[in-house]
Amino acid sequence: MNKMIKLTNLPALAMLGLSIAALVACSAPETPLFAANNVAANNAAMSSAAAPFDHSAYDRLLKKHVNEKGQVSYKGFKADQKEFDQYLALLSKNAPTKSWSKNEQMAYWINAYNAYTIRLILNHYPVESIKDIGSKIKIPFVTTPWASKFFSIGGEKMSLDNIEHGTLRKNYDDPRIHFALVCASVSCPRLRNEAFTAEKLDRQLDDQARDFLNDPTKNKPGSGQLSKYFDWYKGDWENNGQSVAKWVNKYAKTKLANPDKVSYLDYNWNLNEQ
Repeated sequence: MNKMIKLTNLPALAMLGLSIAALVACSAPETPLFAANNVAANNAAMSSAAAPFDHSAYDRLLKKHVNEKGQVSYKGFKADQKEFDQYLALLSKNAPTKSWSKNEQMAYWINAYNAYTIRLILNHYPVESIKDIGSKIKIPFVTTPWASKFFSIGGEKMSLDNIEHGTLRKNYDDPRIHFALVCASVSCPRLRNEAFTAEKLDRQLDDQARDFLNDPTKNKPGSGQLSKYFDWYKGDWENNGQSVAKWVNKYAKTKLANPDKVSYLDYNWNLNEQ
């Protein structure tokens, strides 16, 4: 049975109406300002998720276990391998994306090559040479240590060859990578005791080139004796109208006198150990 509402209840009804209005207001669609703020926040989160990889953990280990000559304390890396493996695990899960700049991608792949080379040595340490690892019969791209798919990046099983030849040489057309990739051997370029970064990459690569070409144990341009790198990767040095002589003379203090009379120094595969 319906009853007439007494006038004395009107204040309570007014309060109830205000409460309902407040609830409706809270559930109303966002204003353009609130919507814009949420979109901006979402975009920032997505941008952060796709941000280039942070190599600072690797940088700390390099500063700690690599000296100015590029010699490595593999015992030191082994002692800190928990921290090292944490870096490698993050590296494995964070492959470069198309949103990264060219320098960000290159720095990532150079660091990955050098870090996984150290991991390969640690897997077999102590060892006198990287060439002692694996099959005694070395078939290029098949049974060498560089062909072993012992790590994953972005869910794909990979080898050091995949990084050097299938990624860096194939996609970036910058022969200076040969001054930065270190195969754990005495005749390799110096392992830099800092990580490569996008911001410093050009300077770092140029510095690696100068260091390598002015090290008389690895190159003697004045007498026409060069590292086998300039023979093995001759095609890379000659791309885009360049030449071995142009690359050498760009960085060497003593210039290559006669490019037509070049010989190549024996390669020392002994471990680059302190």
